[in-house]
Amino acid sequence: MTDRIRQHLKNTVYDGPVVVIDLERVRENYLGFARALPDTRVFYAVKANPAPEILKLLAELGSSFDTASVVEIDLALATGVSPDRVSFGNTIKKERDIAAAFARGIRLYAVDCEAEVEKIARAAPGSKVFCRILCDGAGADWPLSRKFGCDPDMAIEVLEHAHRLGLEAYGVSFHVGSQQANTGMWDGALAASARIFAECAERGIQLSMVNMGGGFPTRYLKDVPAVGEYGNAIFEGLLKHFGNRIPETIIEPGRGMVGDAGIIQSEVVLVSRKTRAEDEIRWVYLDIGKFGGLAETMDEAIRYPIRTERDGEAKTPCVIAGPTCDSVDVLYEKTPYALPISLSVGDLVLIEGTGAYTTTYSAVAFNGFPPLRQVAI
Repeated sequence: MTDRIRQHLKNTVYDGPVVVIDLERVRENYLGFARALPDTRVFYAVKANPAPEILKLLAELGSSFDTASVVEIDLALATGVSPDRVSFGNTIKKERDIAAAFARGIRLYAVDCEAEVEKIARAAPGSKVFCRILCDGAGADWPLSRKFGCDPDMAIEVLEHAHRLGLEAYGVSFHVGSQQANTGMWDGALAASARIFAECAERGIQLSMVNMGGGFPTRYLKDVPAVGEYGNAIFEGLLKHFGNRIPETIIEPGRGMVGDAGIIQSEVVLVSRKTRAEDEIRWVYLDIGKFGGLAETMDEAIRYPIRTERDGEAKTPCVIAGPTCDSVDVLYEKTPYALPISLSVGDLVLIEGTGAYTTTYSAVAFNGFPPLRQVAI
């Protein structure tokens, strides 16, 4: 909770849930990444929060943008940045979307298989491509599956295929898992990247860039390392595996850039029990749930800090659920939250660390509820 958000919520009344973004915190986070990795280009992951105010600010600060669709490309270009500051980082693209991106001047594309390379060769000839490799996401609160990336040995073949088709085999990318608390997880991926560089060089292909992805965390209920610790660990890994021939580097912070810049204000809709037993855990229903923007509570992977105006009073374990008529719309049940016994219908609840992956996960009109409102200050 920043003082600016606290003052804004004190002076403004909202009907329904709202996420308030403090742009000054976004600015601080960007400058923190720039200091931690001064020779690395920042490509903000637009999917984390594509609010025009955030994109405009980051563009002014010098950020580039990682996009996953033509819509996101247009949002990035609307800030006035040149196309060379935008990458099409999704490895799963329709050929007509590649062509649309190419027409907009985009020349940097992610791939993880030969079929994707062939689409780019046809629709975006001469462009740069980087191959995403599979990476161990151990230690991440939101580990990534095998949906994206390929085996490092296969990446060499994919990049060689791109080279044969007239594309620029530009580099390698990886992602160590979202909300990664282990600063050492970049080391193994950098080792694999260096091996790919060496093998491609033996085949006459000179790679130039390593995209080290996202994974940089925001603080929820547990402390996480400072961004400077990540920067030091990554730089040590680069020196260890690339020596004095460190390539161009990119990072794609999303959650780490905007997560702690946002607070959701929600209202208690109902407090109830399932039996008459005095020791029965209470159920607290909010006017926001999984379908309203809190999808990352799935499997209770992300546990947001939750504050109320009654936090100084006695507390009891509670299950927290959303308002929709869907039985999966339960936020925390396996590990109940301690909330004030006096918490009542109509009380306001603040859900912290919700600047990333909330508005973009919010349903358009499930059960008729409107999408999550967002205000940037």
